[in-house]
Amino acid sequence: MHVIFVAPHFPANQRHFVRALRDVGAVVSGIGEPEFHHLDDELKSMLNGGWEQVGNVCDKGMLYGAVRRIQQRGPWVDRLETVVEAHMLAAAEVREATKIPGLPAQTVLLCRDKFRMKQHLLERGFPCAAQAQVHHGDDARRFARHNGFPFILKPRDGAGASGTVKVTDGASLERAIAQRHLDNGGAYWTAEDFIDGHEGFYDTLSVGGQVVFEAISHYYPRVLTAMRNRFPNPYLVTTNRLDSPGYEELRRLGRGAIQALGIGTAATHMEWFAGDKGLVFNEIGARPPGVNVFDLHGHASQFDIYRAWAEAICFGKIQTLPQNRGCGGLVSLRPERDGTVVRVHGIDAMQRKYGRHIYSARIPAPGTRTQPVEAGYRANGYIYAVHEDYDACKAMMAELGRSIAIEVR
Repeated sequence: MHVIFVAPHFPANQRHFVRALRDVGAVVSGIGEPEFHHLDDELKSMLNGGWEQVGNVCDKGMLYGAVRRIQQRGPWVDRLETVVEAHMLAAAEVREATKIPGLPAQTVLLCRDKFRMKQHLLERGFPCAAQAQVHHGDDARRFARHNGFPFILKPRDGAGASGTVKVTDGASLERAIAQRHLDNGGAYWTAEDFIDGHEGFYDTLSVGGQVVFEAISHYYPRVLTAMRNRFPNPYLVTTNRLDSPGYEELRRLGRGAIQALGIGTAATHMEWFAGDKGLVFNEIGARPPGVNVFDLHGHASQFDIYRAWAEAICFGKIQTLPQNRGCGGLVSLRPERDGTVVRVHGIDAMQRKYGRHIYSARIPAPGTRTQPVEAGYRANGYIYAVHEDYDACKAMMAELGRSIAIEVR
C-alpha cells in the first residue's frame, strides 16, 4: 500500500496520520511546500516513499505535477490523502485526474461550499436553516426583507465560524455589508436564518459510507458566541452516552448526511443545532475535527484513533476501536483584554484538583503578547482533560473555565 499524504509538516498533528500509515505497513510519500532538508528528522524518517516540494499545495497544477512524478517513480500509488480543509478540493481534483481512488471532487465540493451542501440536503428532506446566496449586498438586504432578523452572513467556503457575522437589525446589516465590501459585487457568501439553540458536533470514522466510530460533543457556549466574547472561558465536552435515547435522532441525521453527500471512507465532522426548531443540520466536513479534538476522542476512549483512520484508508475496515468509552473536554483560556500577559490566576488550585485528568495544556507565560479572540480556541491558552463520567467531565471543564483568568496589561 502506497499512500501520498499532502502537507504532513503542518499543522503539528499532521505527522500522526503519517505515523499511523507507517504503523499499518504503508509506504508514505509526502508533498509539501518546504524543502526536504527543512523537515525535522522524525518526519523525514517517516516519509519512506520520498518527498516532492511544490510552491503551493492548494494549486491543482502543482499538486498534479508532484503526484505524477511520484506515480512515475513508483511504487503504485493506492491513495492520495489530505485532512486539511483548504487542501481537500485540489487533492480531490488531482485524485480524479490521476485515477487514484478516494473521495470524489463532487463530494468534496459539496462539503466545502456551505450553500450547495445545504441545498443538496434540503432537497432530500434534511432539516437545515433557510438560506440564500449572497453575491452582492442587495442579496443580503433581500434576505432580510423576506426572512427577517436575526440571521447570519458567512463565507460559503469558510470553516466553522470563521468570517461569520450575526446581523440583528438594519444597522448591523449595513455595517456587515460595508465591512465585507459586499456592495462591490462578486461576493461568495451565504445568508441563513440564525438558529437559536444549543450547538454541538458529531464526528465519525466512516468506511464506504458506513459509520464505524462515532463521537458526540457539546459546545458551551455556542461557537459564534465563543468566538466573539472573552469570558467566561468557553469549553467543549465529548460524551460517552451515545446510546442515550436523546441522541438517536442526531445519530440518524449524521449517518444520513454522510450517505446523502457521498462521503465514503473518511473522517467526518458535522455541526448541529438543537432548539425551538428541533434538531437542525448546520454543516459537515469530510475531514477530522479541528483544534485537536481528534486527539481528544482518542485520549477520552484510550485508543489510537490515528491508527483506526489509517486502517480505514489502507484496508477498508477498522480493527482498532475503543473497548470502553470515556469523556473529554477542551477549555479555551482567554485574556480579559488584548495586551501583554502579567500572570495567570487559578492555575495552581486547578492543577491540584484536576491534575490527574489533564493530559495537555498551554498556559501563557508572563510577557506573552495576546492574540485576538477571533484567532480561535487555542490562540492564547488551553487545557485538555478526560474523565470517565460525562456529568463530572462537564462540571470539571466549566470550573476550569470559571476559575482560570489571564491578567494582562
